[in-house]
Amino acid sequence: MRLQDKTALVTGSTSGIGLGIAKALAAEGANIIINGFGEEAAIEAERAALQVLNGGKAAYDGADLTKPDEIEAMFKRADKDMGGVDILVNNAGMQYVAPVEDFPVEKWDMIIALNLTAAFHTIRHAVPGMRKKGWGRIIGTASAHSLVASPFKSAYVTAKHGLAGLTKTVALEVAEAGITVNCISPGYVWTPLVENQIPDTMKARHMTREQVINDVLLAGQPTKQFVTVEQVAAIAAFLTRDEAANITGANLSVDGGWTAA
Repeated sequence: MRLQDKTALVTGSTSGIGLGIAKALAAEGANIIINGFGEEAAIEAERAALQVLNGGKAAYDGADLTKPDEIEAMFKRADKDMGGVDILVNNAGMQYVAPVEDFPVEKWDMIIALNLTAAFHTIRHAVPGMRKKGWGRIIGTASAHSLVASPFKSAYVTAKHGLAGLTKTVALEVAEAGITVNCISPGYVWTPLVENQIPDTMKARHMTREQVINDVLLAGQPTKQFVTVEQVAAIAAFLTRDEAANITGANLSVDGGWTAA
């Protein structure tokens, strides 16, 4: 299998896009470290399924990505148990919707910490090992909101714009080291993250659930279709291939045409 000698760490991968990416990389033979929160039995079931899928190793690490010391400890465990991280996918994220003047400060701090600062810490720990091996793939799950804004999402839009900038900067720094750094920017993907923001959007915009889905979520996507987890995962898997070795510093839109307008 193509990635059987590689280890992939996918953050925020106990469900949604992250789990889809973990499955796609496991199908290519990569050892997998999943990370995130959830019910213990459900996480173990997903971990075991990934191990069957890749025929190798699959581990779960419950590091809290808002705590730099826990991120560092996660990488030390990866070095000890898996021989280091060859593929890093920064997928963990959260959302909160509110007008800027009412935006809770603690929510701002949490979103910036998880969606942006955590990626800085994981990248800085991953790069040295990748340099030594002369090979590495760093992929961020950004968003159409890394390119355009929407109202009531000040923290999320700020974090995703920052992730796009971080991607480009690190890509330039490691361009001669056999490491590529890219981000994928989906439009609305039907995941718990999207579904859970609907009630807040209903409140902020005084809309019904159906109006939020049709007039807000899908309004900007000319295809009028949600992006699928599998579509995003397939692009992440492609970025690990040798054929993608000269794709670096890129922000790949998968948004049904949203940012083409």
